[in-house]
Amino acid sequence: MGHKNITEFILLGLFSDDNMKVTCCVLSSLCYIVMFSGNLLILLTIRGSRLREQPMYFFLSYLSFTDVCFTSTMAPKLITDLLAQQKTISYNSCMAHMFYAHFFGATEIFILVAMTYEHYTAICRPLQYMVIMNRQVCYGLIMASAVGTFVHSIMQVLIIIQLPFCGPRQIDHYFCDIFPLLKLACTDTRLLVIAIITTTGVLSILTFAALVISYIIILSTLRTRSSEGRRKALSTCGSHITVVFMFFLPLIFTYVPMAASVSNDKIFALFYTMIAPMFNPLIYTLRNTDMKNAMRKVWCRDKLSRGR
Repeated sequence: MGHKNITEFILLGLFSDDNMKVTCCVLSSLCYIVMFSGNLLILLTIRGSRLREQPMYFFLSYLSFTDVCFTSTMAPKLITDLLAQQKTISYNSCMAHMFYAHFFGATEIFILVAMTYEHYTAICRPLQYMVIMNRQVCYGLIMASAVGTFVHSIMQVLIIIQLPFCGPRQIDHYFCDIFPLLKLACTDTRLLVIAIITTTGVLSILTFAALVISYIIILSTLRTRSSEGRRKALSTCGSHITVVFMFFLPLIFTYVPMAASVSNDKIFALFYTMIAPMFNPLIYTLRNTDMKNAMRKVWCRDKLSRGR
């Protein structure tokens, strides 16, 4: 077990410029409110309508829940630190911070993969769809993702707690992540950096490539469909492809390079921790007729019942 002579870290945050801090605080707060309310709206709409019986919306409700948890892990700390003089975080809180960030981030990846599998089954194997995507399978995929992400996240924490920290305690980031922490360790961590890039980074690339290949297969299958069926499938797939690109590309840029440009990592991290979760509700509702109809039924029905 590595010794730790420090009990807290200092998060340097996104910017050092005071004017930028105020602007960023306002923008981050607005992003967080939009993300929270948008994903909560989707979650409650699906749970309050018949959409919850469909596998696609079952996964979408879990994606919205994960988005809220993922961004809530780091956004409140980012917002308060932008206005605070002392941006300290205790050692134990930092480890918990890193665990939850990786847990919910990896869960998001698993759910995006499960949603792609659901789209593939619906379009390429429609006759077996209800058998393949039954409720037990859906719950099984969610449980598998929880177990897989727990193992991944606990491994990140186990790597860090073995390391000695005796020098500078300033983390050049707005949340506790493994690369900025490795830079502070009082030992040679080059092999660990390579190992993490090889596992997390390469796994992200392979998962992204598999998703893209899956959609190439799905889109090639659509050529045989009617124009109406093709239009509906393209609308659903287009939304999902957009979300996949918005989440995976910044993630890959963060974990694949030799983590020297941490300043760039902070900007990339902002995309997959704040921007993508904020846009997910818009992407999935604006082009989705079923979701818009369900929202009208759920929320207008509530207003009518209260009016009576």
